[in-house]
Amino acid sequence: MINLLPLVILAVVIFLFIFFISCIRIVPQAHVYVIEHLGAFKCEWQTGIHILIPFIERVAGKVSLKEKVVDFKPQPVITKDNVTMQIDTVVFYQITNAKQYIYGVERPLSAIENLSATTLRNIIGELELDSTLTSRDVINTKITAILDQATDRWGIKVNRVELKNILPPREIQDAMEKQMKAERERREKILQAEGDKKSQILVAEGEKESQILRAEAKKEAQILEAEAEKQAMILRADAVREQKILEAKGEALAIEMVQQAYAESLVKLSQANPTNEVIQLKSLEAFAKAADGKSTKIIIPSEIQGLAGLAAGLMSVSDKNLPKS
Repeated sequence: MINLLPLVILAVVIFLFIFFISCIRIVPQAHVYVIEHLGAFKCEWQTGIHILIPFIERVAGKVSLKEKVVDFKPQPVITKDNVTMQIDTVVFYQITNAKQYIYGVERPLSAIENLSATTLRNIIGELELDSTLTSRDVINTKITAILDQATDRWGIKVNRVELKNILPPREIQDAMEKQMKAERERREKILQAEGDKKSQILVAEGEKESQILRAEAKKEAQILEAEAEKQAMILRADAVREQKILEAKGEALAIEMVQQAYAESLVKLSQANPTNEVIQLKSLEAFAKAADGKSTKIIIPSEIQGLAGLAAGLMSVSDKNLPKS
């Protein structure tokens, strides 16, 4: 007969070992285990090795402290001007209190989704379509603040909420596309008009600069011409002045030479000791020169009359002395 006692003992030992191993819990990094003792909250296990008392304690929940991202499906919302559109949101949240997260709310993600949808409807209901499309940051900030305040008692911290897509009705999209097309065409026309305007301004400024340059060139040419004429007149005046100076010097020199010759003749006449008859004859010659002028009246001195008689006597004497033919 086979002895089964050692096998039973071995089986009991293996069972006890497996049971003991199953009571050991290792909490990973960034996780928290919520422990209940006889159905009541006992404690939170942080990262490390822990021993769970079998049949008395149990792990009520394993909570991750990492930041999570949840993408909710599009929600129909109505704007202030009665336009229905589809908006889907992305929520970034993190669990900060494991106990409140486990015991605070049933199905936390569903609660966040419904809260996000109702908050989004309230915010969009106060905005018109155009404001909704251009106020994403404002909407994100408002939703984040409201959700963070509402989920605080659940041990959840809402870090950020983003509007992923805003889908207006098809007819609104067509109208917006036509509006954008018209706006782009308007901007194109404005840019083209501004380009034409700048081009015309540049052409006009170029023509203006050209006219100014031509006027300045003409002015400078006239100034140069006037200065040249002035220099020419100055040179001509200098030439005339030099000519007159030379003529005056020549006349002065001629007069000086005449006076000098006259003085020399007087000296020679004085040295020749002329008789009275010669002196009177010279006087008569001087009177003859004076009579050659343009005067209509001549006063003949008495001495000249005597000289005339003397001249007549001299001529008679000379006639007698001439040989007869």
